[in-house]
Amino acid sequence: MKFFVDTADVDEIREIADSGLLDGVTTNPSLVAKSGRDFIEVLAEICALVPGPVSAEVAATEADGMLAEAERLLKVADNVIVKVPLTWEGLKACRSLSRDGVGVNVTLCFSAAQAILAAKAGAAYVSPFVGRLDDIGQDGMALIGEIRQIYDNYAGTLNTEILVASVRHPMHVVEAAKIGAEVVTVPPKILRQLVNHPLTDKGLAAFLADWEKTGQTIAGK
Repeated sequence: MKFFVDTADVDEIREIADSGLLDGVTTNPSLVAKSGRDFIEVLAEICALVPGPVSAEVAATEADGMLAEAERLLKVADNVIVKVPLTWEGLKACRSLSRDGVGVNVTLCFSAAQAILAAKAGAAYVSPFVGRLDDIGQDGMALIGEIRQIYDNYAGTLNTEILVASVRHPMHVVEAAKIGAEVVTVPPKILRQLVNHPLTDKGLAAFLADWEKTGQTIAGK
Protein backbone atom coordinates (compact mmCIF):
# COMPACT_ATOMS: atom_id res chain seq x y z
CA MET A 1 0.00 0.00 0.00
CA LYS A 2 1.16 3.51 -0.82
CA PHE A 3 0.94 6.21 1.83
CA PHE A 4 0.03 9.75 0.84
CA VAL A 5 -0.29 12.56 3.37
CA ASP A 6 -3.32 14.83 3.16
CA THR A 7 -2.12 18.33 3.98
CA ALA A 8 -0.77 21.56 2.53
CA ASP A 9 1.52 22.17 5.52
CA VAL A 10 4.99 22.21 3.99
CA ASP A 11 6.77 21.75 7.32
CA GLU A 12 4.69 18.66 8.11
CA ILE A 13 5.35 17.22 4.68
CA ARG A 14 9.08 17.84 4.98
CA GLU A 15 9.27 16.06 8.34
CA ILE A 16 7.29 13.05 7.14
CA ALA A 17 9.16 12.86 3.84
CA ASP A 18 12.43 12.64 5.79
CA SER A 19 11.18 9.33 7.23
CA GLY A 20 11.28 7.74 3.79
CA LEU A 21 7.73 6.42 4.29
CA LEU A 22 5.91 8.98 2.16
CA ASP A 23 4.82 8.11 -1.38
CA GLY A 24 2.82 11.20 -2.30
CA VAL A 25 0.68 14.13 -1.19
CA THR A 26 -2.94 15.16 -1.65
CA THR A 27 -4.14 18.73 -1.26
CA ASN A 28 -7.49 20.45 -1.68
CA PRO A 29 -8.78 24.04 -1.53
CA SER A 30 -9.71 23.72 2.16
CA LEU A 31 -6.21 22.56 3.12
CA VAL A 32 -4.57 25.34 1.09
CA ALA A 33 -6.88 27.91 2.70
CA LYS A 34 -5.73 26.74 6.14
CA SER A 35 -2.12 27.40 5.15
CA GLY A 36 -2.91 31.05 4.39
CA ARG A 37 -0.34 31.03 1.59
CA ASP A 38 -0.30 31.37 -2.18
CA PHE A 39 -1.53 28.12 -3.74
CA ILE A 40 0.99 27.89 -6.59
CA GLU A 41 3.88 28.72 -4.28
CA VAL A 42 2.85 26.04 -1.80
CA LEU A 43 2.34 23.48 -4.57
CA ALA A 44 5.81 24.11 -5.97
CA GLU A 45 7.41 23.63 -2.55
CA ILE A 46 5.52 20.39 -1.94
CA CYS A 47 6.44 18.99 -5.36
CA ALA A 48 10.10 19.73 -4.67
CA LEU A 49 9.95 17.82 -1.38
CA VAL A 50 8.10 14.74 -2.62
CA PRO A 51 9.22 12.81 -5.72
CA GLY A 52 5.89 10.98 -5.86
CA PRO A 53 2.52 12.26 -7.12
CA VAL A 54 1.11 15.48 -5.67
CA SER A 55 -2.61 16.00 -6.21
CA ALA A 56 -3.59 19.62 -6.89
CA GLU A 57 -7.30 20.36 -7.18
CA VAL A 58 -8.94 22.63 -9.71
CA ALA A 59 -11.45 25.25 -8.55
CA ALA A 60 -13.47 25.60 -11.75
CA THR A 61 -16.79 23.79 -12.09
CA GLU A 62 -17.03 23.66 -15.90
CA ALA A 63 -14.87 21.28 -17.93
CA ASP A 64 -13.27 24.02 -20.03
CA GLY A 65 -12.32 25.95 -16.91
CA MET A 66 -10.91 22.81 -15.30
CA LEU A 67 -8.76 22.16 -18.35
CA ALA A 68 -7.45 25.72 -18.32
CA GLU A 69 -6.57 25.46 -14.63
CA ALA A 70 -5.03 22.04 -15.17
CA GLU A 71 -2.72 23.53 -17.79
CA ARG A 72 -1.50 26.06 -15.22
CA LEU A 73 -1.04 23.43 -12.50
CA LEU A 74 0.90 21.07 -14.75
CA LYS A 75 3.48 23.78 -15.39
CA VAL A 76 4.42 23.83 -11.69
CA ALA A 77 6.18 20.43 -11.63
CA ASP A 78 6.33 17.10 -13.42
CA ASN A 79 4.82 15.20 -10.48
CA VAL A 80 1.57 17.17 -10.33
CA ILE A 81 -1.60 15.08 -10.52
CA VAL A 82 -4.68 17.09 -11.45
CA LYS A 83 -7.57 16.57 -9.06
CA VAL A 84 -11.12 17.08 -10.36
CA PRO A 85 -14.49 16.56 -8.66
CA LEU A 86 -16.67 13.58 -9.49
CA THR A 87 -19.24 15.55 -11.45
CA TRP A 88 -20.28 15.26 -15.07
CA GLU A 89 -18.02 18.19 -15.96
CA GLY A 90 -15.20 16.71 -13.90
CA LEU A 91 -15.48 13.41 -15.77
CA LYS A 92 -15.35 15.24 -19.10
CA ALA A 93 -12.20 17.03 -18.00
CA CYS A 94 -10.74 13.76 -16.71
CA ARG A 95 -11.35 12.06 -20.04
CA SER A 96 -9.67 14.86 -21.96
CA LEU A 97 -6.67 15.02 -19.64
CA SER A 98 -6.19 11.27 -19.44
CA ARG A 99 -6.21 11.02 -23.24
CA ASP A 100 -3.28 13.45 -23.20
CA GLY A 101 -1.39 11.26 -20.73
CA VAL A 102 -2.10 13.45 -17.69
CA GLY A 103 -2.61 11.72 -14.34
CA VAL A 104 -5.99 12.62 -12.83
CA ASN A 105 -7.34 12.07 -9.33
CA VAL A 106 -11.14 12.08 -9.34
CA THR A 107 -12.23 13.14 -5.88
CA LEU A 108 -15.40 13.26 -3.76
CA CYS A 109 -16.47 9.74 -4.67
CA PHE A 110 -19.33 8.38 -2.56
CA SER A 111 -20.71 5.46 -4.56
CA ALA A 112 -19.56 2.46 -6.57
CA ALA A 113 -21.44 3.81 -9.59
CA GLN A 114 -19.37 7.00 -9.45
CA ALA A 115 -16.18 4.94 -9.19
CA ILE A 116 -17.10 3.03 -12.34
CA LEU A 117 -17.49 6.28 -14.26
CA ALA A 118 -14.18 7.64 -12.93
CA ALA A 119 -12.37 4.54 -14.16
CA LYS A 120 -14.18 4.72 -17.50
CA ALA A 121 -13.00 8.31 -17.84
CA GLY A 122 -9.41 7.18 -17.42
CA ALA A 123 -8.71 8.39 -13.89
CA ALA A 124 -5.35 7.41 -12.45
CA TYR A 125 -6.93 7.52 -8.98
CA VAL A 126 -10.43 7.61 -7.56
CA SER A 127 -10.83 9.03 -4.06
CA PRO A 128 -13.72 7.56 -2.04
CA PHE A 129 -14.34 9.54 1.17
CA VAL A 130 -14.86 6.88 3.83
CA GLY A 131 -15.03 9.15 6.85
CA ARG A 132 -17.74 11.35 5.42
CA LEU A 133 -19.85 8.29 4.65
CA ASP A 134 -19.39 7.05 8.22
CA ASP A 135 -20.53 10.49 9.43
CA ILE A 136 -23.96 10.02 7.85
CA GLY A 137 -24.43 6.46 9.11
CA GLN A 138 -23.16 4.62 6.03
CA ASP A 139 -20.25 2.18 5.92
CA GLY A 140 -17.35 3.87 4.19
CA MET A 141 -15.18 0.78 4.10
CA ALA A 142 -17.99 -1.23 2.51
CA LEU A 143 -17.73 1.15 -0.43
CA ILE A 144 -14.01 0.41 -0.73
CA GLY A 145 -14.83 -3.29 -0.88
CA GLU A 146 -17.42 -2.74 -3.60
CA ILE A 147 -15.03 -0.69 -5.73
CA ARG A 148 -12.25 -3.25 -5.26
CA GLN A 149 -14.54 -6.05 -6.41
CA ILE A 150 -15.70 -4.13 -9.48
CA TYR A 151 -12.23 -3.05 -10.53
CA ASP A 152 -10.91 -6.59 -10.07
CA ASN A 153 -13.62 -7.82 -12.44
CA TYR A 154 -11.97 -5.75 -15.16
CA ALA A 155 -8.30 -6.15 -14.28
CA GLY A 156 -6.21 -5.18 -17.28
CA THR A 157 -8.99 -2.99 -18.65
CA LEU A 158 -9.54 -0.53 -15.81
CA ASN A 159 -6.26 0.78 -14.39
CA THR A 160 -7.62 3.23 -11.83
CA GLU A 161 -6.13 2.95 -8.34
CA ILE A 162 -8.31 3.24 -5.24
CA LEU A 163 -7.11 6.15 -3.11
CA VAL A 164 -8.88 5.94 0.25
CA ALA A 165 -9.56 9.46 1.55
CA SER A 166 -11.29 11.14 4.49
CA VAL A 167 -9.46 8.78 6.83
CA ARG A 168 -10.40 9.39 10.46
CA HIS A 169 -8.47 6.75 12.42
CA PRO A 170 -5.81 4.03 12.03
CA MET A 171 -8.36 1.23 11.54
CA HIS A 172 -9.50 2.89 8.34
CA VAL A 173 -5.95 2.35 7.09
CA VAL A 174 -5.82 -1.27 8.24
CA GLU A 175 -9.20 -2.11 6.72
CA ALA A 176 -8.25 -0.42 3.44
CA ALA A 177 -5.08 -2.52 3.30
CA LYS A 178 -7.04 -5.73 4.01
CA ILE A 179 -9.43 -4.93 1.18
CA GLY A 180 -6.56 -4.19 -1.18
CA ALA A 181 -6.80 -0.47 -1.85
CA GLU A 182 -3.63 0.70 -3.57
CA VAL A 183 -3.33 4.04 -1.76
CA VAL A 184 -4.46 5.68 1.45
CA THR A 185 -4.13 9.40 2.10
CA VAL A 186 -4.10 10.44 5.73
CA PRO A 187 -3.67 13.55 7.85
CA PRO A 188 -0.21 13.70 9.44
CA LYS A 189 -1.71 13.00 12.88
CA ILE A 190 -3.23 9.71 11.72
CA LEU A 191 -0.03 8.62 10.00
CA ARG A 192 1.88 9.06 13.26
CA GLN A 193 -0.79 7.21 15.22
CA LEU A 194 -0.16 4.09 13.14
CA VAL A 195 3.12 3.47 14.97
CA ASN A 196 1.68 3.77 18.48
CA HIS A 197 0.96 0.79 20.72
CA PRO A 198 1.13 0.73 24.54
CA LEU A 199 2.85 -2.67 24.59
CA THR A 200 5.59 -1.35 22.32
CA ASP A 201 6.21 1.53 24.72
CA LYS A 202 6.11 -0.78 27.72
CA GLY A 203 8.45 -3.31 26.14
CA LEU A 204 10.96 -0.67 25.09
CA ALA A 205 11.00 0.84 28.58
CA ALA A 206 11.75 -2.61 30.05
CA PHE A 207 14.50 -3.31 27.53
CA LEU A 208 16.17 0.04 28.21
CA ALA A 209 15.97 -0.46 31.97
CA ASP A 210 17.61 -3.88 31.70
CA TRP A 211 20.28 -2.56 29.36
CA GLU A 212 21.14 0.28 31.72
CA LYS A 213 21.84 -2.25 34.46
CA THR A 214 24.60 -3.81 32.34
CA GLY A 215 26.57 -0.56 32.31
CA GLN A 216 27.51 -1.22 28.69
CA THR A 217 27.40 0.97 25.57
CA ILE A 218 27.14 -0.12 21.96
CA ALA A 219 28.61 2.95 20.33
CA GLY A 220 31.75 2.73 22.39
CA LYS A 221 33.59 5.29 24.47
